[in-house]
Amino acid sequence: MRRRLILLIMVVCLCIPPLPGNAEESITVSAEAAALIEVETGRVLWEKDAFSEKRIASITKVMTAMVAIEQGELEDSVVISTNAAGTEGSSLYLQAGEKMTLEDLLYGLMLRSGNDSAVAIAEHIGGSVDGFVYLMNEKVQELGLTDTVFANPHGLDDHENHFSSAYDMAMIMQAAMEDDIFRTISATEVHRAPNQNENWERVWKNKNRLLTERYEYTTGGKTGYTERARRTLVTSAEKEGMELIAVTLNAPSDWDDHIRLFEYGFDTYDMYSLIQEGSLERTGSETFDHLEVRSSSNYPLTEDEYARVTPNIEWMNEGTLPFAGHLQFKLDGDIISELPLYYIEKTEEENEGLSWWERLKNRFGFGVTVHD
Repeated sequence: MRRRLILLIMVVCLCIPPLPGNAEESITVSAEAAALIEVETGRVLWEKDAFSEKRIASITKVMTAMVAIEQGELEDSVVISTNAAGTEGSSLYLQAGEKMTLEDLLYGLMLRSGNDSAVAIAEHIGGSVDGFVYLMNEKVQELGLTDTVFANPHGLDDHENHFSSAYDMAMIMQAAMEDDIFRTISATEVHRAPNQNENWERVWKNKNRLLTERYEYTTGGKTGYTERARRTLVTSAEKEGMELIAVTLNAPSDWDDHIRLFEYGFDTYDMYSLIQEGSLERTGSETFDHLEVRSSSNYPLTEDEYARVTPNIEWMNEGTLPFAGHLQFKLDGDIISELPLYYIEKTEEENEGLSWWERLKNRFGFGVTVHD
């Protein structure tokens, strides 16, 4: 059993590709708190006080947009209330009684940070602002975040109990970016919306300067500012198959901070393929094509980290076929990836001409000998 296990681990090692390059190891930012994560895995690549609760201003609207997209229909016609039209701060200058589609309100929310749009969306989706805030906090619980509480849909400093952390906001952006509609809106530089009360269109240019002028790899994001929170920013960028999310809270030089964070991430880390979907390979006199993983695993690593990654098999002592156990990859003893490992049942054609004992081994694999 031990020999077979060692051979299987050797097989997995052979599936790992050659090593790419590496770069610098540390940076500084102006932000009071910051986080840089890789989108596919959520791994934190760099952080500064990333788990402290802070005021977040209008990057709140990432959650507002995500909940609205999940709960509403883009073609919904939304009637702007007096309450929404009168919301202070950054505004689309909506007028009470006019109608606008939820889709256009979402563009106004994300591109121009319309607080009036945030309230109109909240009232439409949640029945009231309080009802919508309840949905926002339900989503926080669903995502398993522990340092976030929402009290409004726009991020204004009208409640003390409204905060998040740089890490939690990165996780919220990660979840939002799973939706293609959010991605499209967040990546839009200019949007035109009909104006019910005038003979000209509303034209909204995205406030995210990384997207519109400063950083070519930017894929989306949201700006924020209040007097108490100061400048807040969440952005995403993709380069050579790796997508990152950066968050800064209270950052006087947030544009430069984000470029510095992204360049650090892209220069220092690469996405390594730990294992590809399919059956395990053949080695020496032993065959392992009776075992398979049904998904691939990629992970962001430095060159030095990659050299320290080791595979491990956790076999099931008891279980139901075809599940065999877990294929793990560890970095310095910590599990960074874990995939279910399955037995592959041979087809009748593959079993043809085999003895009953050989058929049995094909049916159960080496599990007959390794399940102690």
